[in-house]
Amino acid sequence: MTKGAPTRRIVLAGSLVLPASFVFGQSVATLSPREAHEAAQAKRVLFVDIRGTQEWADTGIPQGALPLDIDAPAFEVRIAGLRLDNPGMRIVMIDRTGAQAVAVAQKLAGRGWRDLAAVRGGMLGPGGWLAEKLPVTAYP
Repeated sequence: MTKGAPTRRIVLAGSLVLPASFVFGQSVATLSPREAHEAAQAKRVLFVDIRGTQEWADTGIPQGALPLDIDAPAFEVRIAGLRLDNPGMRIVMIDRTGAQAVAVAQKLAGRGWRDLAAVRGGMLGPGGWLAEKLPVTAYP
């Protein structure tokens, strides 16, 4: 880390504070819900909702997002297929609160993937998609 550079910190249960790099290995890019929405609408990113079917039914899917359940069989194969079908596109993932999307991006980055990002606050977290009153599409 360079002198004077800001340090991201993660607060775990209680008062334990750790640098994000300690928890996740390396930094993962994040976008605000509004930034993700604008990028998806402009087709500058591939926007993927990695929550499950019950959560999609409960809240809807962010407008412009592709539903891809992280717990479904062959999730990694399916997201790799999306990457192949959309070369050079950044993949932006959204989940319930933002944490799982960061973890998935970190896991994929550890396997050599680049151009990944997560939506801060996810769908339901503070400052998330619904808190920002961004549009959703009903799930069947």
